Amino acid sequence: MDSNKLSVLEALDSAKTQWYHAKAIVIAGMGFFTDAYDLFCISTVSKLLGRLYYADRDPTAPGKLPLHINNAVIGVALCGTLSGQLVFGWLGDKLGRKKVYGITLILMTICAICSGISFGCSAKAVIGTLCFFRFWLGFGIGGDYPLSATIMSEYANKSTRGAFIAAVFAMQGMGIIFAGLVSMIVSHLFLQANPAPKFKDNHVLSVQPNADYAWRIVLMLGALPAILTYYWRLKMPETGRYTAVIEGNAKQAAADMGRVLDIEIESEQEKLATFKSNNDYSLLSRKFFERHGLHLIGTSTTWFLLDIAFYSQNLTQKDIFPVMGLTKKASEVNALEEMFDISRAMFVVAMFGTFPGYWFTVAFIEKLGRYKIQLMGFLMMTVFMFIIGFKYEYLATREHKVLFGVLYGLTFFFANFGPNSTTFVLPAELFPTRVRSTCHAISAASGKAGAMVSAFGVQSYTVSNDPKLIKKAMIFLAVTNLLGFFFTFLVTETKGRSLEEISGEDGGMDKPETQMTSNRDISEVQEP
Repeated sequence: MDSNKLSVLEALDSAKTQWYHAKAIVIAGMGFFTDAYDLFCISTVSKLLGRLYYADRDPTAPGKLPLHINNAVIGVALCGTLSGQLVFGWLGDKLGRKKVYGITLILMTICAICSGISFGCSAKAVIGTLCFFRFWLGFGIGGDYPLSATIMSEYANKSTRGAFIAAVFAMQGMGIIFAGLVSMIVSHLFLQANPAPKFKDNHVLSVQPNADYAWRIVLMLGALPAILTYYWRLKMPETGRYTAVIEGNAKQAAADMGRVLDIEIESEQEKLATFKSNNDYSLLSRKFFERHGLHLIGTSTTWFLLDIAFYSQNLTQKDIFPVMGLTKKASEVNALEEMFDISRAMFVVAMFGTFPGYWFTVAFIEKLGRYKIQLMGFLMMTVFMFIIGFKYEYLATREHKVLFGVLYGLTFFFANFGPNSTTFVLPAELFPTRVRSTCHAISAASGKAGAMVSAFGVQSYTVSNDPKLIKKAMIFLAVTNLLGFFFTFLVTETKGRSLEEISGEDGGMDKPETQMTSNRDISEVQEP
């Protein structure tokens, strides 16, 4: 055992995989399931909102949300997520991971339910209410990012830590699948009960009045997994690393983790004072910048660049589906049929493109390492998006729609068997316990800034279905992925190392300096 390391930390690093690890993955993972469902289900209903509330703008074409309103409906939750990440990430380091972990679920539950409620029946009232509550829904979702990642990293052993954190994040894939599946089921049930003609046959009757309930139900169902998870979050003990290193209570940390691991752990309260004194520096200190400045720049820039591409893929896929032949033209379906087609296409892409990538990461992250997977993912996304961008006119034809679908699906696969997973894992491992949650929050917030570039910028190029604009968008996304590839060189591999070794909390980063000082003192004594 490292003489500088506390017994409770050593016990966590060397613990065998057991039931409490699986339980922690499920509890934290269900939060991410909820996050993904709530963030991406809006893509399945946004076109329905246009038909319901903006049908009178152009009687020759189905109602569509005006560009600025479409961007607001899609992007407002991302603004809330960015804010929530910074606030809850900071609180996670100041108050404790557990104390604020339950608050995020309460906020998500209330706001998911309220997203389906309108204070008025006009378009302005409905959209205004929806945007208000989706901002605060995003605020709660934002808190889940740094807290779930930090809790899982601090609970896990060093040999499987990356796989456990990646497994928590992989629940995002399940959330995206269920967003499409639930929306598909709800729209199908409403369609069976409310048949209607196609838009081109009767533009008035093609919009079923009862469809106004369908989108509300889809959004409100996002509260269900959060409610089911709340009790178990309250039962989780505070992480041993927070209790010992930040609260300074080695005895409580040893008792909590000993109970979880079912072993007896020495408290070592006296040793803790020395451990804390070696790591008592703030986020804004020179010492932090020298040790971790480049790492924080690396995790923030790569997540920012990744999310421009990743959220562009997910939020604009409803505009790409017609080109791939996965959905019919808007004039050939009624309102609920369009919702069903978009949901089905989203479900298929998520099931066969998005979902497998997450679990490939879980399977290979401890073999290949985070660094190699991230480089590979960025590079492959760059290649496939450049092909789609430069050959868009060729691919966007009926004869080549299968090839288009395969290439588009591969960009999703390598996003998730690549930087979408690793940008979540690395910030939870690279930084010291005292600022781990905050640093993860800064990195994640940078990602959401990239997602906002997607929602308010890139989406403007795809919403009109103009091939020339979509081509430009794809080439732009390829360039962002290429930049992500190069910024990955700012981070380091964390595979198989303890959190204290990675962050330098074990004193490893100070040893060269200490050794040099010692050697200098000896030489001075030996001089005549």
